[in-house]
Amino acid sequence: MATVHNRAEIGYIARTVIMAGDPLRIKKISEKYLENAKLVNNIRGMLAYTGTYKGREVTLMAHGMGMPSAGIYVYELFKFYGVDKIIRIGTCGAYDEKINLLDVILVDKSYTESNYAYTLNNEHMNISYSSNELNKKIEETAKKMNISLIKGDIVTSDCFDWYMTNLDKFLERIPGYLKILGAEMEAFAIFYIASMFKKEASCLLTVVDSHHKKEDINPDDRENSLDKMTLIALESVE
Repeated sequence: MATVHNRAEIGYIARTVIMAGDPLRIKKISEKYLENAKLVNNIRGMLAYTGTYKGREVTLMAHGMGMPSAGIYVYELFKFYGVDKIIRIGTCGAYDEKINLLDVILVDKSYTESNYAYTLNNEHMNISYSSNELNKKIEETAKKMNISLIKGDIVTSDCFDWYMTNLDKFLERIPGYLKILGAEMEAFAIFYIASMFKKEASCLLTVVDSHHKKEDINPDDRENSLDKMTLIALESVE
């Protein structure tokens, strides 16, 4: 049974799905790392490939930009396709001056000002949590690969923060007890929907810009860092 957003038939999506916003990144990762990769969805260009990585079945799928887009695909994967685990691999901007470009963040929880949870599920909720169990697996994997992760909180915004008319005002509204490392646009919805269905979701983010460090990233360094994050996710598939 396909949905209006996903043409894959039941059984063609793996129990673990690795997701990224950009469909072309998903295509590139699938071609580079998956064995016997098969295109299982291309509706609206939101590409999904199922194959194996070191003998373990996995699906790689795009989710687009923002919570409304990501939420549709994540909801359907959990509800209709029997997916158990989703790992988002994405990019973010850093708010913490100690965070360096190309650092990899493992998200603990996400804060948002959005009414996403209220609109979807009539629940006033502004913080959603990643899966402790899945995060533990990712941390163990990264340690075996000798790759450092920074674990902490992020903010999921409805707008691209560089376009905000006053970022300082936005930051002032974030609860002080949260130690926000950076910003992105999808994790809150992914974590929240996972909790609705009692499933697992985690998020790895590579830092590609910073509000404190005005550095340029070498294209090769950026690509290598994204590959590093991607391999952590793939190696975490069981």
